[in-house]
Amino acid sequence: MTKTTAPAPVLGVRALNRATLGRQLLLSRSRLTPEAAVAHLVGLQAQNVRPPYHALAARLDGFAPEALSTLMADRQVARMVTLRSTLHTHTADDCLTLRPLVQPARERELTAFRAGLAGVDLGRLAALARDLVEAEPRTMGRLREELGARWPDADPQSLAVAARCMLPLVQVTPRGLWGRSGQVALTTAEHWLGRPAEPAPPVDDVVLRYLAAFGPASVKDMQTWAGLTRLREAFERLRPRLLAFRDEHGVELFDLPDVPRPDPDTPAPPRFLPEFDNLLLSHADRTRVVPAPYRGRTWQGNQAHRTFLVDGFVAGVWRLEPDALVIEPFADLDRARREEVAAEAEHMLACLYAETPYDIRFTTVARR
Repeated sequence: MTKTTAPAPVLGVRALNRATLGRQLLLSRSRLTPEAAVAHLVGLQAQNVRPPYHALAARLDGFAPEALSTLMADRQVARMVTLRSTLHTHTADDCLTLRPLVQPARERELTAFRAGLAGVDLGRLAALARDLVEAEPRTMGRLREELGARWPDADPQSLAVAARCMLPLVQVTPRGLWGRSGQVALTTAEHWLGRPAEPAPPVDDVVLRYLAAFGPASVKDMQTWAGLTRLREAFERLRPRLLAFRDEHGVELFDLPDVPRPDPDTPAPPRFLPEFDNLLLSHADRTRVVPAPYRGRTWQGNQAHRTFLVDGFVAGVWRLEPDALVIEPFADLDRARREEVAAEAEHMLACLYAETPYDIRFTTVARR
């Protein structure tokens, strides 16, 4: 008799939504420390200074921005280019391991700058740039000048970009501290953190961490999150240790066996997220968080809007004006929903902007 395999269970959009929100610490605020949360989430998108603080205010109970600033000043976390070639705030351990994992992808970016790097020995460039930034943190402007003096026939911007791609550069403080300002100045992760880079972790280990923070997910989802390709083999190696599901379109999803997958009807409170939050960027199919009718409405050109969630899904955008937090829903909110969103807005303001008297203002439904 031929043995048949039972079909993989199907997870609907709401089931995926609640599972992902739970992993992302967005169903209820967590008591994790900021450092533990940054590690669990495998970093926080940090294209600008404030997003990591907004991200943790939405996720952690009792979070105060000084807690993350202290970690950054003490060099326990740092800002550097890693996943998807974008700036992230990572723990020191992840700075020294995740960057080696994605280093080949960073070096492939240099093909776009090939013309400006004609005749440049990239090994010598990396060595010179390392000497420069470890002697004293350099801005990209200074790197352009100093590398351009060595290779006057090359494009200065391409030289500086090559240094950033070839080396694990972190942004030094005061850049990134809450309420402080400072130019972007760079040195190597090894120099800033006071210890050598470590070998890249096994890809299988990173798959497990990704699923713990973003699962259930497909191979393509993780490739979208990491900016890497050819991860199918790692998932196949891990298959005996994972559970398999399918989404409503038949796409195979993987998950850890010992993590919760909440009931689809589990309440999901409103949350205010920063621009570029990884919740919205870490799956190939974003409908588990972004309803299909709203796709594209959270962006304008290359800039992302700050978003807020209602019932677990993106429901509109928000912004801070000099005197008010302005909330622009994508659809009409009933009175109860408006009150819930306003209460969450008050919580976020008390957490991050207690010294500024902001009003909370709802605008007419956004038509973008």
